Amino acid sequence: MDNNGASHGLLQWHGTTIIGVKKGGRTVIAGDGQVTMGNTVMKPNARKVRRIGKGESVIAGFAGATADAFTLFERLEKKLEQYSGQLTRAAVELAKDWRTDKYLRNLEALMIVADAETMLVITGNGDVLEPEGGIAAIGSGGNYALSAARALTDYEDDAERIARRAMQVAAEVCVFTNDRVTVETV
Repeated sequence: MDNNGASHGLLQWHGTTIIGVKKGGRTVIAGDGQVTMGNTVMKPNARKVRRIGKGESVIAGFAGATADAFTLFERLEKKLEQYSGQLTRAAVELAKDWRTDKYLRNLEALMIVADAETMLVITGNGDVLEPEGGIAAIGSGGNYALSAARALTDYEDDAERIARRAMQVAAEVCVFTNDRVTVETV
C-alpha cells in the first residue's frame, strides 16, 4: 500500500479511531465518523461503533476497510448466536476463521468488542487480546487516543468521559480522525 492508500491499483477506504474504556463497572466503545479514500474525506459521519448480537448485548467498533468490517460484524453476530452469546468464545472462533479462511484472510480491519464482562481486540492475524488496564485503541489515531485515555484514567472515574476526551485529543492530532463521535456503552 502506498502513501495514498492505494493497494492493487485501487484506492482503499480507511482512516479512523476507535477506543474502548472499561472502568467503574461500565465499558464504552467510541469511534469517530470519518471515512477517507486516499487523502480525501469521503464521509464525515459514518457509524463505526454499533450494538450487535441477540439483545444487542455486545458493542463493537472497527477500524479498516468499511466493507470488510461489515463482513466481520456479520460473522461475529453468527458466532455469538452459535455460542449462546459467549463473547470470548465467539471472538476466538471468528479469529480462527479470519486467519485460516481464504476469503476472510484478505479482509483489512481490526475490531474492539465488548460485553458487560469482557473487552477484546480481534485482529486478522488470529489474535484475540484482552487489553491491559481496561483501555484499547485501534486505527490511525489509536495511539493518540490510547495515550490520552491512559493519562486521564488516574484523574477521571467515568469511562465515557475518558473515551470522549481521548477521541477529542485524537481528532486534534490525526488527520484521519474527526470529532463526530459515536459512543456505545454496556
